[in-house]
Amino acid sequence: MARFRIGEAAELLGVSTDTVRRWVDAGRLRAARDEHGHRTVDGVDLAAFARAQAAEPDERADASSARNRLRGIVVNVVKDTVMAQVDIQAGPFRIVSLMSREAVDELDLRVGSLAVAVVKSTTVVVERAAPAGARGKATP
Repeated sequence: MARFRIGEAAELLGVSTDTVRRWVDAGRLRAARDEHGHRTVDGVDLAAFARAQAAEPDERADASSARNRLRGIVVNVVKDTVMAQVDIQAGPFRIVSLMSREAVDELDLRVGSLAVAVVKSTTVVVERAAPAGARGKATP
């Protein structure tokens, strides 16, 4: 199983390296030292921690069958007479939504607004991440 250095774990969780270090120091996330003395987190432990973090319910999660909810900030809105494009930055993820201009106006979406992108899809493509040597990231 893969092991992740603190910086890699922080990137995957969408937080700072200091936050991950604090979680490790507080015992919330288990880490071990590698042969160079760097702290690493086992991939299974990191996945369990991420799952536990995501388990905190969204205030509207029980009102919808959609479970993929990404909370973020609106970073761009482009409107024409009928349609609009809204870009949301949710942690490290950029979500782009095309919707009616009327919906954007009714929701009062504008740059700086807090928004939740709700994704309900029958098709989800999953790809493997680049091998550790390709990007210099996760260690086996």
